[in-house]
Amino acid sequence: MKLLPRLFLLLAAVLPLTACASPTAPVQGEDYELIAAPGPFEPLAGKIEVVEVFGYTCPHCAHFEPQLEAWTAKLPADVRFTAVPAAFGGYWDAYARAFYAAEQVGVLKRSHADVFKALHEQRSLPMQSVSPQELATFYASYGVEPQRYIDALRSTQVDEKIKKARDFAVRTQVPGTPAVIVNGKYLVRARSFDDTLRIADALIARERAAGKGR
Repeated sequence: MKLLPRLFLLLAAVLPLTACASPTAPVQGEDYELIAAPGPFEPLAGKIEVVEVFGYTCPHCAHFEPQLEAWTAKLPADVRFTAVPAAFGGYWDAYARAFYAAEQVGVLKRSHADVFKALHEQRSLPMQSVSPQELATFYASYGVEPQRYIDALRSTQVDEKIKKARDFAVRTQVPGTPAVIVNGKYLVRARSFDDTLRIADALIARERAAGKGR
């Protein structure tokens, strides 16, 4: 019984410390890099922007996609998520064009995750040297007439979006894929997918507190 007062005193000392504990704030150079030429991918319009630069042929992006999709589904209303395909040349550009053509014909939301599966699980699309006809055949399963898809693939609108995606990746100096950028200002550095999203959440909170994107 004599131990009880000591126990209460110990708890009284520890509980305030526990109540004040908070996750470690992200550290520049360790958790993120400041972008030398900052700027969002698109006008913020009152939002905090999160961009993922990704590649359909990137196995890491394919593994990240389900977790990222679940995370983006829970983002608050003041955060805008934008997927930006990596236009690094060659087959990267071919699949970046596929992404924007799918967006143009209105099937991107339905097809996005399936392209990863077709490339990395089913092997029904080639990793390299994919032809417009192969892509049109794939997107036909979403009800898109093949010639309509090919026309979108070769359109001026898609050309312009590819240029915009390439310019953004160059300006933000993404080192590879997947790369997560918050408000065009922070390039996330992480050791795992969980870490990527933890750091992104912290940077979103920082920007919200600072009133950025308002």
